[in-house]
Amino acid sequence: MAMLFPLLAVLIWAANTIVSKAAAQVLDPAAISLYRWLLASLVLMPFCLPAVRRHLGELKRWLPRLLVLAMLGMVMFQCLAYYAAHSTSATNMGVITALVPLLGLLLNAAVFRQPVGAMAWLGVVVSFSGVAYLLGQGDPLSLLAHGINPGDALMLAGAAAYALYGILLKRWAPPFGAWVNLYLQASLAVLLLLPLTFTAQSMAIPAKGIGLVLFAGIGSSVMAAYFWMRGIQKLGSERTAIFMNLLPLFTALLASALLGETIRHYHWLGGILILLGVALGQGLLRVRPGLILSFVNK
Repeated sequence: MAMLFPLLAVLIWAANTIVSKAAAQVLDPAAISLYRWLLASLVLMPFCLPAVRRHLGELKRWLPRLLVLAMLGMVMFQCLAYYAAHSTSATNMGVITALVPLLGLLLNAAVFRQPVGAMAWLGVVVSFSGVAYLLGQGDPLSLLAHGINPGDALMLAGAAAYALYGILLKRWAPPFGAWVNLYLQASLAVLLLLPLTFTAQSMAIPAKGIGLVLFAGIGSSVMAAYFWMRGIQKLGSERTAIFMNLLPLFTALLASALLGETIRHYHWLGGILILLGVALGQGLLRVRPGLILSFVNK
């Protein structure tokens, strides 16, 4: 039963990728970005505002860091995904998001001088081979001639932003509790997104967009967060994090069923390589060095 919590969370987040793709047809990216976090903050407000008032003095010291977290996790990651959805598939979006753990490992090494073991580096090589195979649609060398699809590039940038968000959230550990932290970041994201509304062609929500905004604002931002937190309480953070590796599979299956996207061989092979690399980087798989050397010598 405990495993249902992270499974439901990942399923909702996979469905949110489908929502992001569907929203590209009916809503301006600036509009759904703003309304998503506005709705989430309004839903959380009655439960979190009393705690915010109690910590008002302490919040002033934390405001700069909370702004950085809101910019990385709420604005850049999800907002870039809404823009990416205009020029890439939901399947690609889900597979690229699976890179977040390894991008976090690389950023930790580059920015915070965190040592990286040989197995982790092997995971990086394997995963990025999968990325090149996926983005090159089975021909990685074509990337040299044609470059990366703009939507895929935006998703990579968003995944890197979210990886840095995860690092900073763990290092800074705002002391207000998970729900209050989520509420504060969602509220700050609304303020940060306001200037983006001036670039929108329309901020109106058509009838077809109402359900999409409700799912993004309540389902993905609040319900999935609740299930994920419950999973951490029941299973621990490390065991819960493993379930995130199911995100690209769930996304691909939903994209095929609901959007009619064709899952091609390069999605499967690229996705398998990415997940294999993530598993190696997270220490879920072990490869004996002697085995690698014997393979290379052949």
